[in-house]
Amino acid sequence: MSEAVPAPEFPRPISLRQIVGHPVALEASDAERLALAKRFAITSVDRLSAQVSLDRKGDRIDAQGTLVADIVQACVVSGEDFPVHIEEDIGVRFVPEGSIHPALQKDGEIEIELDHSDLDEIEYAGETFDLGEAVAQSLALAIDPYAEGPNADAARKKAGIVSDDAPSGPLAEALGAALKKG
Repeated sequence: MSEAVPAPEFPRPISLRQIVGHPVALEASDAERLALAKRFAITSVDRLSAQVSLDRKGDRIDAQGTLVADIVQACVVSGEDFPVHIEEDIGVRFVPEGSIHPALQKDGEIEIELDHSDLDEIEYAGETFDLGEAVAQSLALAIDPYAEGPNADAARKKAGIVSDDAPSGPLAEALGAALKKG
């Protein structure tokens, strides 16, 4: 038995008939932002909005725009929460389910080489696609999983961790000693 897919936290279904050529504005509610923070394992999503233009080409829809988010996440070094502002371009193409050629799949996963002008493709079924989920996925990709807060260097120093960028070894020690004498 297959596992049930959880309901999207930021659903914004768009009917193919709703595409009228003007940008779509999306704004996440308090409850949606709370659910997204839980999904992405961050402290909070304080703001999430997007402006997306939809361009229909038959049964394919190009969605391009910008998402703006203010999040709070934990520093990977100190564990302290810090705010992060995100502004990201969004560019995806919604395509009918089953239209991604099976030859592009490998071990059940789709592998496609994209150049900078190509759009990621997201399949949809029926007459609607979920623009909110595409925005949520774009936000997930924009969150730096190794983000360092403003106190990261102090936490490293307190823990006695030396930066990987600092020269080390016998030659560096000899050069340091020579410079001190110098």
